[in-house]
Amino acid sequence: MHYTKEEINSMAAANTFGELPVSITKNENLENLLKLDLPEAIKDPVSNDDLYHRYFVKNAFWHKIPAFASITEEEFLDVKFQNKNTVRKVEKLIELVGEIAPGGFIDDVKEGMELAPMNLSISPYILSLIDWNDPYHDPLRIQFIPVNSRRVADHPKLTLDSLGEQGDSPVPGLVHRYFDKVLFLPLDVCPVYCRFCTRSYAIGGNTETVDKVKFTNAPQKWNDAFAYIASRPEIEDVVISGGDAYMLAPDRLRLIGNTLLDIPHVRRMRFATKGPAVMPMKILSDQKWTDALVEIVDKGRKMGKEVVLHTHFNSPNEISDITRRAMLHLFKKGITVRNQSVLIKGVNDTAEKMIHLIRKLSYMNVQPYYVYQHDMVSGTEDLRTSVGQTVELEKVIRGVTAGFNTPLFVTDAPGGGGKRDVHSYDYYDETTGISVYRSPSVDDSKLYIYFDPIDTLPASGQKLWEDESLHEELINNAIKSSGFTSLTPVL
Repeated sequence: MHYTKEEINSMAAANTFGELPVSITKNENLENLLKLDLPEAIKDPVSNDDLYHRYFVKNAFWHKIPAFASITEEEFLDVKFQNKNTVRKVEKLIELVGEIAPGGFIDDVKEGMELAPMNLSISPYILSLIDWNDPYHDPLRIQFIPVNSRRVADHPKLTLDSLGEQGDSPVPGLVHRYFDKVLFLPLDVCPVYCRFCTRSYAIGGNTETVDKVKFTNAPQKWNDAFAYIASRPEIEDVVISGGDAYMLAPDRLRLIGNTLLDIPHVRRMRFATKGPAVMPMKILSDQKWTDALVEIVDKGRKMGKEVVLHTHFNSPNEISDITRRAMLHLFKKGITVRNQSVLIKGVNDTAEKMIHLIRKLSYMNVQPYYVYQHDMVSGTEDLRTSVGQTVELEKVIRGVTAGFNTPLFVTDAPGGGGKRDVHSYDYYDETTGISVYRSPSVDDSKLYIYFDPIDTLPASGQKLWEDESLHEELINNAIKSSGFTSLTPVL
């Protein structure tokens, strides 16, 4: 497809590209361009499919849920409606989708929840975007609702705190791993609960299989963290996560932002939230919360300090026109939004899906920042991919758009090694699925080891892991092959 003068003229007049919104309007400059002969194209024509990332769902998609069939757009956009109707029990899920879900699906969920490390919590927005004709393959269902029939036995090296965050915590709710950065965890609740959460050891309530560590959403409990940050002059960068910054009341958001901005050596702050991906209407309808965020960003800018929002889209299916409007609102307020995805089997593990996500995020001014190799978290083995798959995916992604909108593919090295480019391993064996990383800036005396899911290995590799007596030998051979036997492996 190449545009003719007539098509460009028509688009400009209507400010539309079929169903695809565009940002051009008819003006004098465009009219002057239309007077010229169009240069001969040197690239192959593109199709509407190539530009599909510009399309944003605008219809009342929530009406397919019987209980929401009469809900107006105004009601659906109210964050109070979203919070009130968030699904936190299987019984509520039955009430909302029992009659439109396939037979046996709900029983499958019940059995899946008995073994899940995370509680159920899913917003009406996400629930309404799931394809209930085929929930088993839906990328949103995969992220938020476990089913027993798809469960895969854990790799023997999986843990709940795979990143070793608790070992790098000088005070509760604070992680100091990198020289100049800390992770502040002021609360342990989120607008939804992701199955793959790297903090399954803490987030949400206790489950049948996990007793959680607690982060307290109370200002008096945060003072030790603030005091530690103030006492360490090397700390310039603070990530406020949890839990989720979306769940902080506006006055507490301000308290955290203002306290950290008042510490002279803190230069950068990142509020981390899954919220825009799962409840974007909050940015539009909860004016007090959004105003608090804008105030902190503006104050930081006046002080010469950077305050940004980091969010977490994994699938273009999470994105609607509500999302686009919310991100446009933040963009117009001068707020930088960056995205961090987790690579998840069946969600974004193909080039087609990842390219679509990256282009869609870029189109609505959200910068693709990281794609994480799935952490080795217990109870999520059906979601993980192999390092080899990720390396190949990264090769295809590189070059599909501008470099600043191309995410880094990283492994957060298990045991506290921090983020490593996924391809920067010192050794990788695709048969055993063992990759060995060094992280000299974090600890130059240690080796960090990632293990691919066993079901992604060739038959010969799967057979090796069946014999528990061989496990130590497999690991030792990988360490020896890396050439760093003098370093201490973190296992």
